[in-house]
Amino acid sequence: MSDAIRPFTLDIPQAELDDLQRRLAATRWPEKEAVSDWTQGSPLAKVQALVAHWQNGYDWRAAEARLNSLGQFKTGIDGLDIHFLHVRSRHANALPLLITHGWPGSVMEFMKVIGPLTDPEAHGGRAEDAFHVIAPSLPGFGFSGKPMEKGWGVPRIAMAWITLMQRLGYDRWVAQGGDWGSAVTTTIGVINPPACAAIHVNMPLIYPGPEDMADMTEKEQAAVKALQHYQEWDSGYSKQQATRPQTLGYGLVDSPVGQAAWIYEKMWAWTDNTGAPEDVLSMDEMLDNIMLYWLPGTAASSARLYWESFGSFGSVPLACPVGVSIYPKEIFRASRRWAEKHMSNIIHWNELDRGGHFAAWEQPELYVNEIRTCFAKVR
Repeated sequence: MSDAIRPFTLDIPQAELDDLQRRLAATRWPEKEAVSDWTQGSPLAKVQALVAHWQNGYDWRAAEARLNSLGQFKTGIDGLDIHFLHVRSRHANALPLLITHGWPGSVMEFMKVIGPLTDPEAHGGRAEDAFHVIAPSLPGFGFSGKPMEKGWGVPRIAMAWITLMQRLGYDRWVAQGGDWGSAVTTTIGVINPPACAAIHVNMPLIYPGPEDMADMTEKEQAAVKALQHYQEWDSGYSKQQATRPQTLGYGLVDSPVGQAAWIYEKMWAWTDNTGAPEDVLSMDEMLDNIMLYWLPGTAASSARLYWESFGSFGSVPLACPVGVSIYPKEIFRASRRWAEKHMSNIIHWNELDRGGHFAAWEQPELYVNEIRTCFAKVR
């Protein structure tokens, strides 16, 4: 492992893709669910349709070529190889933007926004809207290294990201994230390194206190109801990953259908769809993301982030400039008055009319506009 920034080219051996096809063909399927909806999990017919496309219509090499064309790199930080995309704008005054994904996502979430962010004039923007984009893969995710020791929780990742930006030579930059990316970005804001001019999150880690719960608006009541639904019906995955990630890994690293169904259900639960994830994301898009879990076998290593840090989610004081975008199908939607008790320098707040947990993936135009508008205030 080297601290040097090394170009990285994806070239998955054909034997691995052939093995995937063999495993898909040999799938041992469960019986159909006992309900007519998704309340027992990913429906058999839906998963079988996804897998049929994986076998007969999906082209990994297209995704591989797309990643290779963007510019992939690796560098060793704190004993671990970190994989990242680094796409520089042609505009010299572009603002460096560090974007962090979450689970069950990957850098694939950003494929539709990298172009508009780095080359705004070609996508309805102005030259002064340009960003250099840096999108790392979280430790244990994608093609980053897998931590082999305890301690790779959110604070350590945030420090690694600060090191990455220093190593790239950026002395003034901004950071953005959702899901775990929101946790990492928020922690960067708490650390408040001088080089970080501002942060933006699309899942603010702000939760109501007892006094807030005693006096709620209609929107706040809906947000609390959504969080209760998540805790009661949608959070089993997190309990498993936060307590026994290793046990989970044996099944998901061995079975591509198991890995796909584990992720596919969240594509349904957390996107702003009208009944099926395909309303928002194509099968190819979802499989591109699933492949970044299957190929490097990251079911256990990505789940360990929950073991490390899931219990530490909570409202924290933030003094740095912060922007917030609230999408209507986000898992939890903090209100501005709750946020103002913890965020003393909100420079942007917007509540949108469509979009879910995977903002950049689902609503790339809205996402890009939010990022441009927020960070225009600190350029």
